Amino acid sequence: MYETILVGFDESLSSKAAVIEASNWVKKHGGKVILVHAVFFDTEEFGIAPEQQEKRFKIGEKACILTKDMITSEFGIDAEYLLCEGESPDVIIDVADGKKADLIVLGTFGRKGLKRLLMGSVISAVISKSSIDVLVVKKPCNKCTGVYKSILVPFDGSEFSKKAITRACQLSKIDGSSITALYVIPKYEEMVEFFRTASIKKSLYQEADKIINGAASIASSLGITIQKEIVEGHSADNIIETTKKQNNDLIIIGSHGYSGIDKALIGSTTERVITNASCPILVVR
Repeated sequence: MYETILVGFDESLSSKAAVIEASNWVKKHGGKVILVHAVFFDTEEFGIAPEQQEKRFKIGEKACILTKDMITSEFGIDAEYLLCEGESPDVIIDVADGKKADLIVLGTFGRKGLKRLLMGSVISAVISKSSIDVLVVKKPCNKCTGVYKSILVPFDGSEFSKKAITRACQLSKIDGSSITALYVIPKYEEMVEFFRTASIKKSLYQEADKIINGAASIASSLGITIQKEIVEGHSADNIIETTKKQNNDLIIIGSHGYSGIDKALIGSTTERVITNASCPILVVR
């Protein structure tokens, strides 16, 4: 399924967790890991100290060699690394395209001078530009196994959510994962200020049943039986709450579209889920 996995690596604990998660996947399922370390050098900022560029490359190369050796010795799998100059998102996307990667794996925190939350910068930029799936790892290294037994798929009937449920079924066939499709009935009254009568509520739930049954139908056609859940409220909050309640170890979400609206989710649902969910999130392209 994922044969060539590219990991954005910057020596941070989160990127090390991403390395271990990817390595565990490859060890269990086959393939190879490619570490990508981006060296950003601002000529305006460091122009008076050009030796800093070479120093950064040497530090990055040392970290990559040590990590590559660790992957080979601890996991017994193929691994390679690349050091490239440039902004992390651009480097990651360019290398993924050049190496024909199937999956990009990122940690939630990184280093660019200071350790900081990547959402809004590297992760959002990579997801926006990537033509392949992106896995965001949100757990410590000692909990990274590369296996997903309980998957939550937010589903709204959009083409992207259909791709997400299909990807979940593919993973289920590999690891025997259980799958729950979640549909969140939006609070339309907050958006359009209408009074929701009993008949309107009934209509909303009928539509919800129709949508969530679409997920079950896709799964059934792939030989997988899934669980269905319908809740009301705000999308991201309910996704996060459901994940906690079910103790899911993976959320698979489409990159665009929610509630029939075809729009980029970065900055809204996906961003909030990535920021607040405790388990890894696989963003499907």
